[in-house]
Amino acid sequence: MGPDSCGRWLPGAYLSAGTSSFTDFLTVAAPDLLPQPAAGATGVVPGGGSAPGTVAAGLAHGTTIVAAACEGGVVMAGDRRATAGNMIAQRDVDKVFRSDEFSAVAYSGVAGTGLDLIRLFQVELEHYEKLEGHSLSLDGKANRLASLVRGNLGAAMQGLVVVPLFVGYDQDAGRGRIFSYTPDGGRFEEHLFYSIGSGSVFARGALKKLYAEGMSRADTILACMQALYDAADDDSATGGPDMARRIWPVVATVTGDGFERLTDEDAGQYARTVIDGRMAEPDGPIAPLSASNGTAGALPPG
Repeated sequence: MGPDSCGRWLPGAYLSAGTSSFTDFLTVAAPDLLPQPAAGATGVVPGGGSAPGTVAAGLAHGTTIVAAACEGGVVMAGDRRATAGNMIAQRDVDKVFRSDEFSAVAYSGVAGTGLDLIRLFQVELEHYEKLEGHSLSLDGKANRLASLVRGNLGAAMQGLVVVPLFVGYDQDAGRGRIFSYTPDGGRFEEHLFYSIGSGSVFARGALKKLYAEGMSRADTILACMQALYDAADDDSATGGPDMARRIWPVVATVTGDGFERLTDEDAGQYARTVIDGRMAEPDGPIAPLSASNGTAGALPPG
């Protein structure tokens, strides 16, 4: 099992019995192609390994991602900034990706490791579908991603932490679902909306006030855009809409019709709507205290 004189893999590597996992296949056929721990990094401690956080010093990090269920599916959006310490490493990073026809994945954390994780996850899902003749269930996809995150635990303990956010359309249930993860591979299903990254606290706070169950796709996109704007307003690592460079958040939807990423023109229209509103109300729209959100009668008379 291995390459021939022309560098092509011999058929035995493909025809031998094994699981439907592409990671398992690489482990046997080409382990050198799997993501490897950082080598030659500073901060190595006696006895092997590295001091926590030292390996990641100076590396580019991706930040805030938001996701929210909408009528007929789910919306995911991410800012475009990558930071290295107190510096802006890149202004137009993509952090939201199609994982397959009915799901999307995004990452927050070390950019290089995050991209490797997502690429491997994409190939895992495609490999499984080609071998089995059908795609994994949404729960199966979420579990497979959890195992990949768990496999990065050693690097995460050295500071190369990557935390993904996974969303998809459940064809059996007919609705969008959201899954969050911990660095050790823990998988949790979130309800209605969620956010990860350095600005997640501010984004989630905004969604608590703006989001309502059963919102239309357009309203949910606008709420996510507002949440990212609030995150950028209070978190220096999160990038807001860049009018001068025409850099807008990446927005994707997953519905019964499949994955769709908004064009830059469409995302820009939503961003301009938010910016125009902030010119009059810098802190953003205020959620009304009314019967529509279940708070009527909660305040005392007078």
